[in-house]
Amino acid sequence: MKKTLLTVVQLLVTGALLYWVFHDPKVREAMAVAIRDADYRWIGAAILMYVVVEFAAIVRWQILLKVQGINLSNARIAALFFIGMFYNQFLPGGTGGDIVKTYLLWKETPTKKPGALLAVMFDRMIGLIALIIITGVLIFLRYDWLTSAPATRPYVGFVLVVFGASVLFVVTSFIVSGFNLFHKLPDRFPGREKMLEISAAYHLYARHWRATSGAFGASLVCHLGTFATFLCVAYAFRANIAPVDFFAIMPVERTISSLPISFAGVGTREYILQIMLSNLCAVPAGAPVDYWFATARLIGLTGFTVILLCCLPGGIVYFFYRPSGAIAHVKMSEMQKEFATLEHEISEQEE
Repeated sequence: MKKTLLTVVQLLVTGALLYWVFHDPKVREAMAVAIRDADYRWIGAAILMYVVVEFAAIVRWQILLKVQGINLSNARIAALFFIGMFYNQFLPGGTGGDIVKTYLLWKETPTKKPGALLAVMFDRMIGLIALIIITGVLIFLRYDWLTSAPATRPYVGFVLVVFGASVLFVVTSFIVSGFNLFHKLPDRFPGREKMLEISAAYHLYARHWRATSGAFGASLVCHLGTFATFLCVAYAFRANIAPVDFFAIMPVERTISSLPISFAGVGTREYILQIMLSNLCAVPAGAPVDYWFATARLIGLTGFTVILLCCLPGGIVYFFYRPSGAIAHVKMSEMQKEFATLEHEISEQEE
């Protein structure tokens, strides 16, 4: 019931935000002009840039799997990755793809289920750590500029709160894991099983620090490549903004649009980009008054479309994918149940 209610709310919010994106006739007119005058070579560059992001993510996951002793062919790893990317975009919550690709990976390596699960979990964790570092550096470099307009300050402040909470979580998990304090947590402590799972991953990947460093480097490429994808889209619509300024805005957009307000951040992304760009960047000479309103919304919509386009092959791969072992059709609820069961088993082993 809770999931159904959340889905209904997200649908309503997404519909309302899409109405907001397109309802103003003046903005629609400005968007039509921007589309007509766009340099579509930059859209091609954006697609290529996101292909680089996907390649770096595949390399990262392959490194993390090898640490767990899981050695699949490059084709199998790429296929599972694209399936996960496809479902992450088209299932609510943004993590359904992780469950699907992990379940399929278990069918490939039935004797290494815990390792497969930890690799997927640490894939997310190392991505979070990389994003924390990038966010901290960019906001530090451009803080005065980002907060120079009263309208942008609340959003920057919110991101800094999330940033601080993320840093606290990562540091605390490092300390508690390093001193083996997880077993002292009460049985009913919120997130206890997940923290024990993180501890198991930390201990293993710390021993393989060279491989972990390589995966971290790939994470940096993923995040910066995603920022560059949206920058290419911005240049396609002739947005006049320096790369360092646009990159400083992206952590604000990425953080807020990742909240489960709407499906895949649709509408939220466009709103945040409009607030940040229209208040921080001057309108180019000769551009219409609604230039940044139209351009910001187009950057968000088109950037998201580029990502969707690059994730669509995962649906085709899933249609033709056949694991090494025979597998019948399994419902998502059954995958989630098996996922949760294995997480519980790992936590019991760590106690």
